[in-house]
Amino acid sequence: MMTNNQINTIIPISELKNISVYFELPSGVGLTVLEDISMSVNSGEILAVLGPSGCGKSTLMRVLTGLIRPAHGEVLVHGETLKGIHPSAAIVFQNFAFYPWLTVSENIAMGLESVKANKELIRERVGSVIDIVGLEGFENVYPKELSGGMKQRVGIARALAVQPELLCMDEPFSGLDVLTAENLMSEVLNLWLDHKVDIKTIFFVTHNISEAVFLANRIVVLGANHGKVRVIINNDIPYPRDYRSSDFLAMVDRIHEIITSAILPDEVVTTEAGKETPRVEAMPNATVGEIVGLLEILDDHKGQIDIFQLSMIVGKDFGSVMNVVKAAEMLDFVDTPRRNVIFTVIGKTFLKADVNQRKIIFKEQILKLHIFQLITDILKHGKQEGLNEDIVLETFAMLLPNEDTEKQFDTLVDWGRYGELIGHNAEEKKMYLEE
Repeated sequence: MMTNNQINTIIPISELKNISVYFELPSGVGLTVLEDISMSVNSGEILAVLGPSGCGKSTLMRVLTGLIRPAHGEVLVHGETLKGIHPSAAIVFQNFAFYPWLTVSENIAMGLESVKANKELIRERVGSVIDIVGLEGFENVYPKELSGGMKQRVGIARALAVQPELLCMDEPFSGLDVLTAENLMSEVLNLWLDHKVDIKTIFFVTHNISEAVFLANRIVVLGANHGKVRVIINNDIPYPRDYRSSDFLAMVDRIHEIITSAILPDEVVTTEAGKETPRVEAMPNATVGEIVGLLEILDDHKGQIDIFQLSMIVGKDFGSVMNVVKAAEMLDFVDTPRRNVIFTVIGKTFLKADVNQRKIIFKEQILKLHIFQLITDILKHGKQEGLNEDIVLETFAMLLPNEDTEKQFDTLVDWGRYGELIGHNAEEKKMYLEE
């Protein structure tokens, strides 16, 4: 395996030069997803792109592989401008994307259609990758009969079958339980380290800090508000890496600090006129119960707690805890100077109030959020019998193209119901304003 010094002396296999990506909303307003990103992808490395939800990680990968054309900038492959789909890259998606009517072998073989291989070569390659990723005995099984971990093995096998120079993975382990994810990560790493496959480089996006530190030689950290490269970190920890080692924990802590300052900045972004910039912000995937639980823990710790200590107390991963903290900050219940989470006056008032008063305060706070203002405005102008939830989902898809629309919808309903602002009839799939 090449060292980082060797990596830095060779010509990149792919480059992104001054890449910017915009989407235009129905109102005509442009939404910036990526802004002026330049980076190289070198032969012989594992490169992780790390950042919070909505920062443009997956969009960046799609630009690199030619699935999305940037508004500005250029993608190079071995020094030549990329035209169309990247010819020597393969992608492992988070959501598997299988044909349910095809067997494991047949789904893997579909990946070879683009290389126009003959039947004998297809049979040979499918058999080889099935052996490599541990799918023996599952060749004739259908996707519905597989566990999440086995489905992801099929996705990896399908990508390996085309013998790509560049293997791209879009949060491939995020839908798996912890033990399955760790096991599969180790297997992918060993395939690369032991040269069991011809892949020169692995490029993957993730929001999991430990995952990035475990796998990657270099880690690109994107900022939270329209994707910009915040920092690129060389990770020289020798393989195999131990989650419990002091070097590993120090690297995780370093990236925690960078991510925290990106997601929870101390300063407010302002316009030239000095007014806060209005924008549609994604709602963190946190329930009202989790937000109240955070406030109760704060109350037990005299109104202030270190965010990493909070993560240990609740026994959840840092990303999940950060979601709850960000949700509470969005509602102005807490403030987050540096690594601390502290009560605001509104947060203290909310926690000390009775049930009915809490609902009133919560309603007041969510109505300050631009997304609730937009949705309630749509509901006000909708039909009296309610608005089809598909319209709300489509609105989320347009306003927040990089977010999980189902999760945004569920959070909207949870917060809206608690604040007695929005009602939802799940059977009829209708939404309406509460009287």
